[in-house]
Amino acid sequence: MVRTMSLLRALISTARMVRHTPQLAAGLPPDDAVLLDAPDGRLAPALVSAALGEYESAAELLATTRESAEWENRDRYVTRLAAFAHGRDTWLAAWLRAAPRDPDALLVRAELAVRRAWESPARAERLRETGPLIDAAADGDPRDPVPWRIALDHARGTHAGHTAFESLWAQAVRRSSHHYGCHVAALQYLSAQWYGSHRECFDFAEQAAHDALPGSLVRALPVRAAFTQILNGDPTTPVQADRIDAAADLAIAVSAEYDAGDPWPAEVRNLLAYVLVGRGRWTAALEQFRLIGPYATSFPWTSVTDDPLGQFLETRDGVRLQVASAMPLRSRADRRGPGGHYA
Repeated sequence: MVRTMSLLRALISTARMVRHTPQLAAGLPPDDAVLLDAPDGRLAPALVSAALGEYESAAELLATTRESAEWENRDRYVTRLAAFAHGRDTWLAAWLRAAPRDPDALLVRAELAVRRAWESPARAERLRETGPLIDAAADGDPRDPVPWRIALDHARGTHAGHTAFESLWAQAVRRSSHHYGCHVAALQYLSAQWYGSHRECFDFAEQAAHDALPGSLVRALPVRAAFTQILNGDPTTPVQADRIDAAADLAIAVSAEYDAGDPWPAEVRNLLAYVLVGRGRWTAALEQFRLIGPYATSFPWTSVTDDPLGQFLETRDGVRLQVASAMPLRSRADRRGPGGHYA
């Protein structure tokens, strides 16, 4: 009898998925329309020019962000340009030859050097060699917080103690008190994976979110702390589970402040979807996938796979199946039959 009931439940669940999964695709772009780490309209021309070995477009873009103090955009663009230069750096070499003291070129050089050092088997030693490059980038424009974000990443890799790290953190927030990239760097340092604990990580994230300005992505920082705990696979107590759910709820509220398909909060939405899936909150996760639209991001999916786009699409499909399997097999209208309410 138990076996029969289990089979019946499985059949009903399958029927629900078959019935409801197609309609749950509404609002989700097809697989072939989803892009991984798609650049925005300002960055795309700079990357195209860099692919041709030309640096002028990148130089103009970064100069604009520096002159207008667009520190969040500046950090994102520097990160993407350095990632591109990791494989094709002739344009950056040409830029440095033409303008060896350009603060924007020095910043991309520092980010690239740290990125390469992180990938080296001799990480700590290689990172120490990049210190002068970070100093040169920081001297390029004393207002700029981005070199200090790089310095925070550098300190984590060189096993800097808490006192040294706090000194760098003070320099970063003095320049931009709510800079998202610097907060993420600090959160990573305080994580259990590095030099802190889950509690320290959450405490820092929650305080930063409380202090952040309306609309700031820093308000979603606790969901990043939740991600580190889920990723580590550590057992969670009911209190910790509540804290993770509260972080997800806050990130949902932050996500709701942006338009659907907006590339700016895409990484936060991808991260939020991951956490919601980890908590089995399928309906909420599906809504985030709708808000993400075509903008899949490498993080957080590269944390679990070498195929982030494939993992994104597979997870999105899995969430649809989970939501469909929980929906009623027949609606009330179906049960009333073709005659309506009085039939």
